[in-house]
Amino acid sequence: MKNLEKRVPIIRFKGFSEAWEQRKVLDYAIHTYGGGTPKTNVPEYWSGEIPWIQSSDLSISNLFNIIPKKHITELAIKSSATKFIPANSIAIVSRVGVGKLVFMPFEYTTSQDFLSLSNLQVDSNFGVYSIYMMLQRELNNIQGTSIKGITKSDLLEKKINKPSSREEQQKIGSFFKQLDNTIALHQRKLDALKRVKKGLLQQMFANNEEKAPRLRFINFDEEWEQRKLNEIANRYDNLRVPITASARISGTTPYYGANGIQDYVEGFTHDGEFILVAEDGANNVKNYPVQHVNGKIWVNNHAHVLQAKENKHDNKFLMNAIKIIRFEPFLVGGGRAKLNSDVMMKLIVKFPCYEEQKKIGTFLQRLENVITLHKNKINKLSSLKKTYLQNMLI
Repeated sequence: MKNLEKRVPIIRFKGFSEAWEQRKVLDYAIHTYGGGTPKTNVPEYWSGEIPWIQSSDLSISNLFNIIPKKHITELAIKSSATKFIPANSIAIVSRVGVGKLVFMPFEYTTSQDFLSLSNLQVDSNFGVYSIYMMLQRELNNIQGTSIKGITKSDLLEKKINKPSSREEQQKIGSFFKQLDNTIALHQRKLDALKRVKKGLLQQMFANNEEKAPRLRFINFDEEWEQRKLNEIANRYDNLRVPITASARISGTTPYYGANGIQDYVEGFTHDGEFILVAEDGANNVKNYPVQHVNGKIWVNNHAHVLQAKENKHDNKFLMNAIKIIRFEPFLVGGGRAKLNSDVMMKLIVKFPCYEEQKKIGTFLQRLENVITLHKNKINKLSSLKKTYLQNMLI
């Protein structure tokens, strides 16, 4: 409270000591613009080159990079409420998707769900982050039922604290922009690695029509065999023990459900190398939850527990072989689709000799380790960013 009264942030760059000044959003810009939607049933309105953005084009975590999905003509602008908005403006969602905003480095138009600030009177980067933080703080107070929103007039009256020094604004804005760029770099690397892995899975595993995969390690040329899953793996569902959240004792053992780790608890149900396959409650039936685990784990009753038969099949390989199966035709139930154990154990899996399995499994596990590394870096940087936003902006 003391820091708020003085209007001084908790964390600050050296060389700055003046109290921050309180301003309204309307003070951030000389001009403001609303938006509109041209008639959707007139094709000639939607065949132009002028970017037109809507709330669904934006992401709550991406404040600077946007790829407009739709483009309109000048005729559409003349025939609707949408406006031509200058480059270097801030587009703020005021209705569906409140909390989203983006800096627009090029000329654009918007739907009626936006308020745009143009001819900015603050450093553009600082302006984006300070408005973002103001919106996050206001979200709980925004009125509405099915659609949360804030009127444009109310938005312009919202108060924000900012440093009077343009230099301090620039330092803060640049700091967060560089942090976001680093996060984006790791995200691009992560996305690229995921694409590489997806391509490798398609090339390194034989499909239904193939007797061997198209991409192999040298010195392996035998045809792959195929067996039912119950012939090459054992199932240990009988050891699973579900625990309600209130009954769990906090510990270091990962507590697994259908979609991965849900908590950390004391004790364990399984100890060793296993494959977990969602039984029910999968969050994505197209990319079905299948994962490799190793060590002490606790598994509830929403994930099947498999283990490759020792010295005949490799768990890392088998996890990937199961992962590429299209599970949708084998699921039963309505909103909470279920993979019955007897159905799962009769699924057909193709596999090579044990030595080739180990090579494939180890190779893909190393690739997955790199993917996990980038995921962890993104999570840590995102957490760091959140902490800095809370302590450097007031």
